[in-house]
Amino acid sequence: MSSKDIEKKFVGQPIFKQLIDFIPKNKFDLLAKKHQTDRYYKSFPAWTQLVTMLFGVFSRCDSMGEICDGMLAMQGKLNHLGFDNSPAKSTAGDGLRERDNEFFKEFYFLLLKHFEPLLSVSRIDKISFDKLFIFDSSTIRLFSQVMKGVGRDPKGEGKKKGGLKVHMLIDAHSQTPTFVKISEAKLHDKNFIQDLALAPHSMIVFDRAYNHYLQFAIFTEKRINFVCRLKKNAVYEVVQELFCQTQAYSGFGVLKEEHIHLKYKEENQEKTLCLRKVTYRDDKGRMYEFITNNFDISNEEVALIYKIRWQIELLFKKLKQNFQLHYFYSETENGIKMPNLDYTHCTITSNGLKSKI
Repeated sequence: MSSKDIEKKFVGQPIFKQLIDFIPKNKFDLLAKKHQTDRYYKSFPAWTQLVTMLFGVFSRCDSMGEICDGMLAMQGKLNHLGFDNSPAKSTAGDGLRERDNEFFKEFYFLLLKHFEPLLSVSRIDKISFDKLFIFDSSTIRLFSQVMKGVGRDPKGEGKKKGGLKVHMLIDAHSQTPTFVKISEAKLHDKNFIQDLALAPHSMIVFDRAYNHYLQFAIFTEKRINFVCRLKKNAVYEVVQELFCQTQAYSGFGVLKEEHIHLKYKEENQEKTLCLRKVTYRDDKGRMYEFITNNFDISNEEVALIYKIRWQIELLFKKLKQNFQLHYFYSETENGIKMPNLDYTHCTITSNGLKSKI
């Protein structure tokens, strides 16, 4: 008998099973034992819930019922996943409602650490910071009837939009999220910048919606660097002009660099914040004003760091285009947050697979 007849090769395993195999189940089981997350869910353990939610994400299912029906239709292939039967809709719904989403949050960071060697990419050219982070938010629009009172107030005669807002910090070098927080859409962005825990000498870049002078002073005191755009209505004093192009210059690049002072209040006391202001014109003639607390890097690098901020916009676009964010798998806050953690699991798994190949 030939070797071809006696050898069993499992090349025909479903792609979904091959993706699941990238998740370190031994580490998952240890974390589940630590949290005792399966103590009250014998028929629907955490691993079954994770695989079920990932099945819904990859299959673009719109509801928990659709997920369970889809898995039931593939009953013959569930043995590849180690399942005897597809989960019941009521059982899966109970898991979403009751099992603490903090367990999956901790597992995400465990995944991030596990895949770190694969996720690391080459340093961004002309950037001198090993720790470069981008912070921004994105609104996922929903009907106000779904989440009442969470929509932004309309401007003029516009309609009120219900929804939730995802605040995210990503590592610019590996392009992976390191901080995610979900809130109502009506909350202002700058309320969340104070939640970030950054190491000294790191660099963070964000849009002008996060202008918060007191937080800028805290960053400076902790030796955390930042770059952002200056608000159009900002009031400041120019202390010194460090660089200026001639008025006849019509190209693109840095036009001006200034040392400025901004006033802010801390415990009812007015204080002064010293910053660098860089005026930049792009190749389309658009003008930008950037501010930073770093006085050592070149003005060109200041502009380049802000340009890199666009990475997070592309990540938000990819998430919205590829994952079902218009539907809830649960009507509880815990159940709403849990699938969003699974979307991030997919990002990590996909990047790991890509690097592996």
